Amino acid sequence: MDIALDTNRMVSNDPITLNARTLERELAWFAEVLDARLRLHFNQECAVANIDELLPPEPVHSESMYAGLVKHYQMTPHERLILLLSLVPHIRPQMLDVFFVKNGGMDRGFTEFGGLRPNNHSGLLPTGETALFLLAGEDLERRFAFQYLFDGEHFFAQHSILKLDPANPGEPPLSGLLSVTREIVDFVTLGHARRPTFDREFPAKRLSTPMDWSDLVLDASTMEQIDEIKSWIDYENTIMNEWGLRKTLKPGYRSLFYGPPGTGKTLTACLLGSLTKRDVYRVDLSMVVSKYIGETEKNLSRVFEQAENKNWLLFFDEADSLFGKRTKVEDAHDRYANQEVSYLLQRIEDFQGVIILASNFKSNMDDAFTRRFQTVVHFPMPRPAERLMLWEKAFPPAIELSPEVNLRAIADRYEIAGGAITNVIRYCAMAALRKGGNIVTLVDIEEGIRREFRKEGKSV
Repeated sequence: MDIALDTNRMVSNDPITLNARTLERELAWFAEVLDARLRLHFNQECAVANIDELLPPEPVHSESMYAGLVKHYQMTPHERLILLLSLVPHIRPQMLDVFFVKNGGMDRGFTEFGGLRPNNHSGLLPTGETALFLLAGEDLERRFAFQYLFDGEHFFAQHSILKLDPANPGEPPLSGLLSVTREIVDFVTLGHARRPTFDREFPAKRLSTPMDWSDLVLDASTMEQIDEIKSWIDYENTIMNEWGLRKTLKPGYRSLFYGPPGTGKTLTACLLGSLTKRDVYRVDLSMVVSKYIGETEKNLSRVFEQAENKNWLLFFDEADSLFGKRTKVEDAHDRYANQEVSYLLQRIEDFQGVIILASNFKSNMDDAFTRRFQTVVHFPMPRPAERLMLWEKAFPPAIELSPEVNLRAIADRYEIAGGAITNVIRYCAMAALRKGGNIVTLVDIEEGIRREFRKEGKSV
């Protein structure tokens, strides 16, 4: 008996269970409102004269994410109805099947219902027209009044909850799809947001590392600037909100990392995320940049829209391929390329999160970008003392160094970056195993270094 009670209590507190119970009540209310709207529209017998008489239920399961969302934004009944309308295709799509009814006099659907018929989903997807029909019917004054729900200043758009997608050129704006963000769908169903999948729609991969902050070896001045970025992340809320500097400072933080390959730019971005408990996403520029006019902006917009209000850290590696210097205008293609760079500059400046751009050379970057960075951080080649630390940290206890290996002498003699040292360790580990043991010799290390130098066209 006690075990059963505990199990029931555990299930009742499960986020999925709480969300489901709350949404069942909300959907029952939504169904009442929808039925009343259709009855009133077709002059059929109806228990109410106005849908506003049908009051929403109190979200009794206060621990549910849905109830928390409603309470946090103090949503009006009309806002709750629009949120539910956007969610219905994801949680109970058959509820909108009533809109498939045909206008008998014209042998087609009712224009006033709006809605889109997609290719793969067999149900109806609501549009702005569907939303206004639900709230206002044919009452023009109410239709005009409720259009504020789709304004960019409304919290629906401001906080990436739902939006009215742009309509096709030449079509009424209200014919755009009413779409709720995937994050909101996840929160009000699963109780947590799933990480986005790397694909054409979201060309960014999440970075992670088993290393921790103590493994980072950087020049002292470089580390000081990295600490500035960490301080912004830690104190942004105090600076912008509690101290009231939001009126003066633009939100967000932009930094440029530049220096030779392998000097720790990517690792630093990754560890900054780990230290501040933020996901780090590296944008795959090969999937963003397009030769077709307008496609690069569209691809980048998808990344920024997904990242908005998520507390992510966006990392653009080899950023000069996208944010490099603008060309001298000699033809229409050059003019468009410069417009593209200007657009990218604006998107980065408007992004309210943390963005890090990485490049091998600062000189490759457009001056208009670098002026807007809060920090421009140089990652130089490590000096002998830093190289010694990198060598010492690189060899795990399971690997034994033969007596002739002097890491200090190796660090003094060979100018090599941390990324290249990692490659040398990989080579040495395989060499030791091929010899049937775990001992790394000086010959192994020097051969590994020689291989790395050859990649860069250098000689030992």
